[in-house]
Amino acid sequence: MNEKYGKVLAIDDNEDILFALKLLLKNYVEVIRTETNPDIIPDILSKEQFDVILLDMNFTKDAISGQEGFSWLEKILSIDNDAVVVFITAYGDAEKAVKAIKSGATDFILKPWQNEKLIATVSSAIRLRQSKNQTSDLKKKQVEISAIQDQPFHEFIGNSPEMQQVFSTIRKVAKTDANVLILGENGTGKELVARALHRNSLRKEEVFISVDLGSITESLFESELFGYAKGAFTDAKADKPGRFEVASGGTLFLDEIGNLSIPMQSKILTTIERREIIRVGSNNSKPIDVRLICATNNNIHDMVKNDMFRQDLLYRINTVEIHLPPLRERTGDIPLLANHFLSIYSKKYRKNIKGISSETLKKLTQYQWPGNVRELQHALERAIIMSDSDTLQPDDFIISSKTDKIGEIEIDTFNLDDIEKNIIVKVLKQNQGNVTQAANMLGLTRTSLYRRMEKYGL
Repeated sequence: MNEKYGKVLAIDDNEDILFALKLLLKNYVEVIRTETNPDIIPDILSKEQFDVILLDMNFTKDAISGQEGFSWLEKILSIDNDAVVVFITAYGDAEKAVKAIKSGATDFILKPWQNEKLIATVSSAIRLRQSKNQTSDLKKKQVEISAIQDQPFHEFIGNSPEMQQVFSTIRKVAKTDANVLILGENGTGKELVARALHRNSLRKEEVFISVDLGSITESLFESELFGYAKGAFTDAKADKPGRFEVASGGTLFLDEIGNLSIPMQSKILTTIERREIIRVGSNNSKPIDVRLICATNNNIHDMVKNDMFRQDLLYRINTVEIHLPPLRERTGDIPLLANHFLSIYSKKYRKNIKGISSETLKKLTQYQWPGNVRELQHALERAIIMSDSDTLQPDDFIISSKTDKIGEIEIDTFNLDDIEKNIIVKVLKQNQGNVTQAANMLGLTRTSLYRRMEKYGL
């Protein structure tokens, strides 16, 4: 050790041993505390943390068996599960060393010791403790980050019978590892359901990884989901784990699974069945353990009938199906949601808006909300930003003519692709080419709309 760092607690009933330890280590560690009585260990550890605890294995009550040392090791680890304990004994042998390590000790030093070896052992033990601390800090940060990321998803609320049924299903299935398929239009809160399932599952302390399959091109599909090995392609300068591997131990949410091509569906199916992945450019398989949640706004059962989605994959991902109703089918929740968003955004934008007028609530309830809860949320946010009143009024919401502006769409064909293309063209024109506004009006994500535009050469 070039610099003094780390705190060491040495416990031995031989004061000469403690003096020798203190004399040797004082030039290498910041703090070296010595104690002859092990009975005060709990009190010491309740007030102070140490990087390394040097613990005598044999106290006067128990001369050679080491049992008293093992007993104190157990108590230390019960107080601090990450404690780094190094046993010291004059009666050590291989059997005791193995038992010490199995019992949770980090290392084993024999008396009389070699100074260089003891210094090296303590140095290594301090680095181990610091590594444990860093890992613990990272886990705490991950919990905090997850909590922050989950904050918007606590907005998953509703008193309607339809939503109560959804909540009931979530409660029943959350603590299982059953694969769940969430069905519903864009903006209904499919990711909210996925996060609620994870948050109430046995995997809640592990990662939640969300993947928008609609945004992954076929050429990048394998490398994004399964990872790649160094040298697999030109830019593969290092090994990289894929989303399945990163999510192992936790929950993997595959959004827009209905947009996968048949070849991609086959690869997903193989992964689910084998519970293993093979990185691109590698021949070695890696086991994975994920709780799989999928979602789509497509009518996936019709897709199966039309050979657009594999039936065997559907069976794998829909052990339980959760159907999210569109907002127009649970209008009784609109006042509740509106006031919820009012509370959030009035604080965010520091606006003194106390409520929503009855005329405004009537207007909000009568609107069809093609973008569902997401559209309602954006509408409330905009209204709060623009309002000069302490009560939201009907004129604060520019929604009444949205459904009228599109007008009647003349159907001169029964080809669904042609009908969809005509609608997209009309909505894009209506919104002067603004893709975000057009996507909201169509109840699509921007990614989905871009994909359809590319499909039709728009």
